[in-house]
Amino acid sequence: MRFEPGAELVASGNVVRVEERKRSGGRLVIRLDHPVPRGTELAVPRSALPPPEPDSYYVFQLVGLEVVEEGGRRLGAVSDVAPGVANDALELDSGLVLPLVDACVREVDLEAGRILVSPGFAPDQGAD
Repeated sequence: MRFEPGAELVASGNVVRVEERKRSGGRLVIRLDHPVPRGTELAVPRSALPPPEPDSYYVFQLVGLEVVEEGGRRLGAVSDVAPGVANDALELDSGLVLPLVDACVREVDLEAGRILVSPGFAPDQGAD
């Protein structure tokens, strides 16, 4: 488990270890090997993440990728992946928001740093 004693986490850019875990009032409480301010975000080191399922990606893998429409038109770079009720959406630095669905996203190429999308999901270049 992620919060077992000995597990490594990242707090404010520093690696910390879980020393102890317990339940209190139905909530998980952990003690770290050195104090961090209450409310500090805890993260898992990327090296500790399991590989994603086929055709699945971590958000950090998508942020920064160039988004290109079939035919070569550059639409922008991914600035965030927003969770949604029906599907997640790619937020681009150009202001476009594209649905993260198979009909739109044709290919994610992490090595090339590119996401290929189908035409018709972004407004035409001259449109307002």
